[in-house]
Amino acid sequence: MLGSCAINKVILMGRLTRDPELRQSQSGTVSCRLSVAIDRPLSSAAAQSGAERQTDFISVVCFNKTAEFVSKYFVKGRLILVEGSLRTGSYTDSKYPDVKHYTTDVWADNISFGETKSSSAGYQSPSGGYAQGGYSAPAPSGYDAPKQIQQPAPSVSVGQLDDFEEIISDSDLPF
Repeated sequence: MLGSCAINKVILMGRLTRDPELRQSQSGTVSCRLSVAIDRPLSSAAAQSGAERQTDFISVVCFNKTAEFVSKYFVKGRLILVEGSLRTGSYTDSKYPDVKHYTTDVWADNISFGETKSSSAGYQSPSGGYAQGGYSAPAPSGYDAPKQIQQPAPSVSVGQLDDFEEIISDSDLPF
């Protein structure tokens, strides 16, 4: 039993489903809402039977400098790496006041590129250089966000997969 300890950490890597749109609230808080598409891997049996790959669409929210970074350097289709935490909320639909809708979003603490310079097919930042690294900043204090500022994470690069053996079924797992 964990007792009073709790962990709420999410790490996602996927492609943006649309261009990020920067918004500013009346109080001056800058935010950006993203949708990240992440393919679920198919089991060997499902792949052999011709099943279609399934995709999850995850809602991500970022604030302030992180939101500005995302809106400046990311576009639809770009691979993105998101670190954050899950937040749930609810709202009442004005059209159906008796219906309460529930939401689940990832609040991003850190966002960085999911591609290296060479794999991004020559994508250049507006300043002319290749965009690298990422940006992290806390969410606005009014949203009860974490107070710790993290350093930008390095870009993620997947190496050669030739050294790995394919596991055919769960019974082949060594644990």
